[in-house]
Parts: sequence; structure tokens; C-alpha cells
Amino acid sequence: MQWVGVPQLAAAVSNAGGLGILTALTQPSPDALREAIRETKKLTQNPFGVNITLLPTINPPDYAGYARAAVEEGVKIFETAGNNPKQLIQYFKTNGCIVIHKCTTIRHAKSAVKMGVDVLSIDGFECAGHPGEEDIPGLVLLARAAQELSIPYIASGGFADGRGLASALALGCQGINMGTRFMCTVESPIHDNIKQTIVEASETDTVHIFRTLHNTARVFKNKVSQEVVRLERRPGGAKFEDVRELVSGQRGRLVYENGDKDYGVWSAGICIGLIKDIPTCQDLLDSIEREAEDVIGGMAKLVVPRAKL
Repeated sequence: MQWVGVPQLAAAVSNAGGLGILTALTQPSPDALREAIRETKKLTQNPFGVNITLLPTINPPDYAGYARAAVEEGVKIFETAGNNPKQLIQYFKTNGCIVIHKCTTIRHAKSAVKMGVDVLSIDGFECAGHPGEEDIPGLVLLARAAQELSIPYIASGGFADGRGLASALALGCQGINMGTRFMCTVESPIHDNIKQTIVEASETDTVHIFRTLHNTARVFKNKVSQEVVRLERRPGGAKFEDVRELVSGQRGRLVYENGDKDYGVWSAGICIGLIKDIPTCQDLLDSIEREAEDVIGGMAKLVVPRAKL
């Protein structure tokens, strides 16, 4: 949710009964994150969290500074993701915070448990952004989580409606994590053209880039992402320097501002095929809850007592 997890959306999700998340690295500095947290507190009285994602980057951000700023501003819930989160997790736990860690494999989930996280976010291959390199879809990954994990976990990747919530609960999850679905809400800060692009898209309108660089990312299928894939597939492949300008984060950010879906790469999960409208966050969560209750109630009718002969 880079460039999307801002105060207006995080507060709207929390006000609707979900857990809104600010993406720390959307802000240009730890001090800017402080201001975003203060703004969010003005917009909601409900709990919200902060995401800090550690990924390979040309110029590593001040992760410790962002973490310290959020803790000092009173944030008590953090979502971590990416490589080597141990120091961040230890810092948050020392300060009495709840840590949700996102994982794409059971192996990494078990390691996070040993680090002391409170909740795991199990991220299937369907997700937007970085699905890892092992290509395990959510259906199997969440079932494996039920077999292996000793702490609560939520489902990430491919969720956008009540059917998805019901299925996640059946797989042992405590809830679901949604990104792409919240991009396409009234309170989402992205350009209306991009929201409409999501509504009109199908589940086949995403593509993986960076496969050959072993840093796979699922993004919307457009002219830029398809050019990246073409360069990666040419004889001899591609180095990051060959695609650097195409995949610039600032270029991707401008997509959300100027509404040109082909201006840069931008994250989208395959759940875009499920998204047919642009509701408020409140209406979205209310409809998901109703649909999940209907699905769960309908499934109960499938249980038929055995005849006693």
C-alpha cells in the first residue's frame, strides 16, 4: 500500500471497524510520519497501526527512525514485512507493542514466531507486491499454517469480499488483510481513473516483474510492466540497471496522482477481478460482513445428520 496508506484511508478503515494501517515509507521522513500519525488521530478514535516493510532498495530508509517516531507518538500496533525484521520486532516488543509480521512461507512464519511476533499475516501468491519466490497460493499456504502455527494468523492476498473472509475463517484464520480492495474505495487517495481501471480489470490483468532478479513483484499489467517483462525475457536477461527508470517508485507514485495507468508500475493483486464498485470503507466492510455471515450460514445447511436405521 505504498503511497496509499495515508491518514484519510487508515482512519476510514478504522472508523468502519477494521484496522487501518499507515505505510511508514509513504512518508518522506520519520518526522513526516509523526505528522501523519497525529493527523490520523484527529480523524479516528479507534486503533490503527503502522507498516514498516524492509526490502532491497537503492537507498535504504531510516527504518529505526521511522520505528522510533511511531512508538514515541503512541502507536501500539505494527505490521512488519520483508528481510531481517528481528531488530525491529525486538524494539517494538520491548516497548509493549503488538506485532503482526507478514510471511510468504511457513518456514519464515516459524522464524517470526521465534522472534516473538504476536500475529502472522500469511501472504499467498495471489497478493499484490512481493509474494516471495516459492509461488505457494493462499489455499495451500493457509491450510499449512493451520497445521504448523501456534499463534493467531490472518490471510493476505486475493481477498476482496465476504466469500473470501468466510473461506479464510474456514482455513483457521482470525481475519483477512486487504490492500487492493481498499485502493478502490471512496476514501482511497488515488486518482479516480485508477479506481475505475481496477473496477474494469479482470483477474488476468496483473503480471510479475523482477522474476529473474529474484525479487518478484505482482503489479498491474500495463505498457511499462510488460516492457520490464520483455527486457527480463530477452537473451541474457536484464540487470536492475536496465529497468531502473521504468520501475522508479516516484514514477509509480505519479500514476496515483495523474491517473495515467501506463505511466509507471503500480501494485495490484489478482483480486482486482472481484472488484466491481467504489464504495466507502464503511459500506465495504458492512457488505463483507453480511456476505460472510450469509455464506457461513448457508454452509451450515450442508451438514445433514446421518439417518438412524
